[in-house]
Amino acid sequence: MKSAWIATITAFLAACTPVGEQASTSVAASSSDLEGAALFVANKFGNTLSKIDLGSGAEVKRVDSCKNPHELSASPSGEHVALACYGGTTIDIFRTDDLVRVKSIELGDNARPHGIVWHANGSLYATAEGQKRVYWIRRPLARDANPLGFATGKDGSHMLAISPDGRHAWTTDLGSKTVTLVDLVTRRAPLSVEVGVEPEGIALSPDGTALWVSARGSNKAFDLDPENLEIRREVATGAFPLRLAIRPQGDVAVTSDLADGGLTVIDLATAKPVRSIAVSSAEEARARLQVTILWSDDGERIYVAETGSDTIAEVDYASGTVLRRLQAGDGGDGLAILGGR
Repeated sequence: MKSAWIATITAFLAACTPVGEQASTSVAASSSDLEGAALFVANKFGNTLSKIDLGSGAEVKRVDSCKNPHELSASPSGEHVALACYGGTTIDIFRTDDLVRVKSIELGDNARPHGIVWHANGSLYATAEGQKRVYWIRRPLARDANPLGFATGKDGSHMLAISPDGRHAWTTDLGSKTVTLVDLVTRRAPLSVEVGVEPEGIALSPDGTALWVSARGSNKAFDLDPENLEIRREVATGAFPLRLAIRPQGDVAVTSDLADGGLTVIDLATAKPVRSIAVSSAEEARARLQVTILWSDDGERIYVAETGSDTIAEVDYASGTVLRRLQAGDGGDGLAILGGR
């Protein structure tokens, strides 16, 4: 029964069509350390971009974006947010204060950009799933952004991680069941290794010594050597772990387990699951369809996008409590956060 539902989920994600049920939301009192902080949400079914005031929990702005927007990333300065237009061919850049679109970077036919990172070095990096490429955009706000493309050669290059020095990219390739290492400087041939079934979530440890990948079809997370992609350790997770995010402190990773509505917490030193956080019940998970996860900068909260109910769950990491559910647009998915402690 569960396997049949997971097959349905897979078809749902591929088609990117919303579920009809709208789950109810509850909002807890805001904390003083969130005053001035904002959460940005890409609403992939509504083709919009939302800004939520985390102090009040209110959605303060929503604007039209592009077709089927997915992942988001904020600029190092906090002045802009970049949006991957999965249903099109561009990366669009918006001001964070008023959500005015200031730039649209064209990647070419059938690009389907998805994973995106606005690096501390000022460059933008993005996957172009339709072209089997990674793009490096050194000056995203310049008149001529001049995106540089690097082939992965793999089907479904979906999410990515970037090295601290900006010289290497790693992608999860859903269709090919691989993880690919791309050298952005020497342009040597990319290195690809099979990792589980449908690898999707990916994150590099803060010190750059470990690459963690979650494979949604295997219900596992994997610790890889970033240099040669050797699988060093594997960890059982909850069901359908389609995202993985490492805490800013570098001590744990969490996976977003869509099929059972939980977060699996993995101790990175021991590579063992140490706890599970219930964001919703298994029954509720069918309606909420949790996807993207994002840590607050201080590592105290986890934000969980619930695409099916148009909500973002705010989870207290220490207690595992869902503090409140924030209302976003239709099909909220990609997340970016600015400000706060």
